[in-house]
Amino acid sequence: MEKNVHIIDLMKRVVIGKDLLKDIIQYLPLNLSKNIKKVYVVTGPHVWDTYGKKLEEGLKSKELELYIKKSESPTIEEAKQIISDAKGKSIDLIIGFGGGKSIDLAKYAASQISIPFISIPTSASHDGIASPFASLKGGGWSTSVKAVEPICVIADLEIISSSPRKLLIAGAGDAIAKLTAVSDWRLAHLLRNEYYGSYAAGLSLLSAKHIIKYSDIISKTDVEATRIVLEALISSSVAIGIAGSTRPASGSEHLFSHALDKIAPKPALHGEQTGVGTIMMSKLHRMNWKKVRRVLKKVGAPTTAKELGIPENIIIEALTIAHKIRPERYTILGDRGLTWEAAEKLARDTGVIS
Repeated sequence: MEKNVHIIDLMKRVVIGKDLLKDIIQYLPLNLSKNIKKVYVVTGPHVWDTYGKKLEEGLKSKELELYIKKSESPTIEEAKQIISDAKGKSIDLIIGFGGGKSIDLAKYAASQISIPFISIPTSASHDGIASPFASLKGGGWSTSVKAVEPICVIADLEIISSSPRKLLIAGAGDAIAKLTAVSDWRLAHLLRNEYYGSYAAGLSLLSAKHIIKYSDIISKTDVEATRIVLEALISSSVAIGIAGSTRPASGSEHLFSHALDKIAPKPALHGEQTGVGTIMMSKLHRMNWKKVRRVLKKVGAPTTAKELGIPENIIIEALTIAHKIRPERYTILGDRGLTWEAAEKLARDTGVIS
């Protein structure tokens, strides 16, 4: 295959509504529902205990052979076990049913054995619910690896809106992060001649703008807020698929979050950390960081180290090492990163630390 060929893989269908699991077969793409006989569900113990019966009834309406894998460990080793198990059972379809951990394991396994993957999220905390990349841990490190787009996303609003509101707000924070992610991508294009796709960038920015435009609704309601955040996250996922990389959705703010994951005694949620990171990186980009902070405050997302539950010195340290997380990914942090003094000033000037 020629190196300059750009392949875009996108999902076939997104279904958003209420009470979807009992009739799930009718929402699947026709060619898929006709050909599946054996289904492998990757889920978490709590999710399965709470909602598993509904999904099981919906799938067994077609008399499918159903295999359930309950897992709470999103590691490469766990993914390999799922791959081996699914291969041995000649599985036709893998479903990720739950939060980001279950969905990441399922999508990676499906990509390795070249079978379709369906995403059924039970929360809307980040754009991994529909993106073609999986975040898996291995060797003490969290790694983003190429996987596969879901062929279909089934998003039940009742289930997702019943998850802790904290998760939904984290999803809003992950969507807001596209503001600086796209700016970093454009910067890498200008300074390093990196590929930049204006359509993918625009679609990703739409995710952030969607959160900003409807921040009042997100701050007050549940089901409608869930729909808005879901739309933003799915839009971001599509942008990733079009670009063929996480560039439209992940920049310096994500590097900061990954650094916190590495060094914080107790990291906050991914979207909470990227939201705070976006405030600071917006200032470095000379964007309207105060507006970013204002929107995050309005929807109830953390904007300070104290609200994240992370010591201020850890925030500063994370800023100084963030550029080392993915050295190949050029961002506003540059090749050398921030000095301790510059990082402390940035965090203080934006109110992240006091």
